[in-house]
Parts: sequence; C-alpha cells; structure tokens
Amino acid sequence: MLKKLMVAAAMLCAVSAFAAPQKTLVQKLLSEAPGLHPQALEQALDAAHRASERGQLRRSDLLTVIDYSIRSSEPRLFVFDLKAGKLLFRELCAHGKNSGGDVAKFFSNDPGSDETSLGLFVTEDTYIGHNGYSLRLRGLSPGLNDMAEARAIVMHGAYYVSREAIKVLGRLGRSWGCPAVRADVAHKLIDTIRGGTAIFAYYPHA
Repeated sequence: MLKKLMVAAAMLCAVSAFAAPQKTLVQKLLSEAPGLHPQALEQALDAAHRASERGQLRRSDLLTVIDYSIRSSEPRLFVFDLKAGKLLFRELCAHGKNSGGDVAKFFSNDPGSDETSLGLFVTEDTYIGHNGYSLRLRGLSPGLNDMAEARAIVMHGAYYVSREAIKVLGRLGRSWGCPAVRADVAHKLIDTIRGGTAIFAYYPHA
C-alpha cells in the first residue's frame, strides 16, 4: 500500500511539474499579446503539442494563433517564439468573404464556400502566385480544415488588409478563405513561420 501511495505521489508531482511551466508560459505570452483570448492560446498550445508528438510539425519553436473571435478591424494574428517566450508579430488578418463582415461568424471546410477554416494547420513551402509571395498551408484537423490544400488556402499579403481599408469599410476587406495579412509585412511574416510551424485558427464553440 505504501509503495502504491509513493508511486501515485510521484506521478502527481510529475503532472504538477508539467502544468506549472505551461501555466507560466500561457501567462507570459498573454501579457505580451493584448486582445488574445486565453482559451485561444491554450487550445493552440495543446493542439500544437499533440501534433508535434505525432511528428506532424518540423519546427516546434514557433506558434501562430489567429483568434477569429476578435473583430477584423483589430489585430488578431499572433506569432510567438515559444523558446524565448516572446511575441514576434501582432497583425491584422482577413477572413473569408462568406464568413461575415467585421466579425467572423461562419466557417467551413468545403471547396467553393469562400469561408474561413478553423483548427490546426502546418506551414509548408512558399511560391509566387496571383497574390504575390504566398505560403502554402496544410490542414491537420479532420473535418475542419483538411481540405485546405484542395481549396488553395494560403497565407498571402493583400491591399485590403490595412488601416486604410478599415477607415473606408469599417472593417478589413475579405479573402476567399485565406488568412490574408498586410502586404508590407507579408514577406517577413511568411519567412518567419514557413517550413513546418503550427498555425491555429480559433473560434469559440467550434
């Protein structure tokens, strides 16, 4: 009996030791990312951790979180350096034209829907396309975003993602489902997260 209690106590200590750093990391990252909801970051960290354990990520040092519960007129894309515990980017990000106006409400995995997909993505290679320098994304969440490649869901820069667009429209312009970012930051952002890092697109109750 004593031996069983000692083993149980050791297991509890191990769990606590893991939980404490995770909680500390979440608090540190949130302190650097105004507006980001705690649930978005927690779910992103959990999903990325599980994907890394399955060997689906080539890099685990960076994590991108897109919190679609934040209005498009506010920064809602956050890139974290997990090793340094620092925020690298806090950016505007467009959603699909059929996902809503300033606030995204509708999400889809279906080709032709022109809606944003949720869940965990992994970044792939870059290319020069219709929208300039772009980053291919592969969906890792079955039923939520695993049609991303078939839908040509990529990260790219766009003229309609800007403060000027917000002044005119009261919101960002919208994409065909891609997480479009400001044109003048796109190249630097894409080069930072390319090559197998995680992107988690969040919306509550999804």
